[in-house]
Amino acid sequence: MPLELPRLPYDRAALQPHLSAETLDLHHGRHFRGYLDTVNARIEGTELAELPLEEIVRQSQGSLFDAAAQAWNHQFYFQCLHPRAGGDPQGRLGELVTRHFGDAKRLRDTFDSAALRLFGSGWVWLVQHPNGALAIQVTRNAGTPLTGESTALLACDVWEHAYYTDYQNERARYLEAFWKLVNWDFVTAQLRD
Repeated sequence: MPLELPRLPYDRAALQPHLSAETLDLHHGRHFRGYLDTVNARIEGTELAELPLEEIVRQSQGSLFDAAAQAWNHQFYFQCLHPRAGGDPQGRLGELVTRHFGDAKRLRDTFDSAALRLFGSGWVWLVQHPNGALAIQVTRNAGTPLTGESTALLACDVWEHAYYTDYQNERARYLEAFWKLVNWDFVTAQLRD
């Protein structure tokens, strides 16, 4: 059964003024859809055709891995955002952030520093290691924590298509807007027990 493009969990204009409807049309409607179309074309008629996207990522390599991982990363990223979000993490997640980073500001500073140092395209993640520790992970191109032992909690897409329409080459301004949209409820729901 072909993989389908999931609907955004909010209206395409809901993230304005931080991310425009035009950016979401390009990012979700064109790039994400393109990755899924590539995966569907490559897995048609194979044993992978019946697997969920996560398993396709784990079992593939080469150009199929690139398309599948990018599709999974985008799907995860869009869930990390919400129009009525932002602020600081609360509850258990807030406690873990304080334990591992000192406070939410230091988490944001560490995350932003990693995102700004990444040359070229990729992703910045807040992950939880198997021992429960939180950490920042940077992956280049289609890299994803899904293929490792750590659990993805939060993703930030730092490919230019994620922000160029709204911020041109100003990745720092995009990151400032990103934090105003972080869906901490979704992030919390990803925590391991």
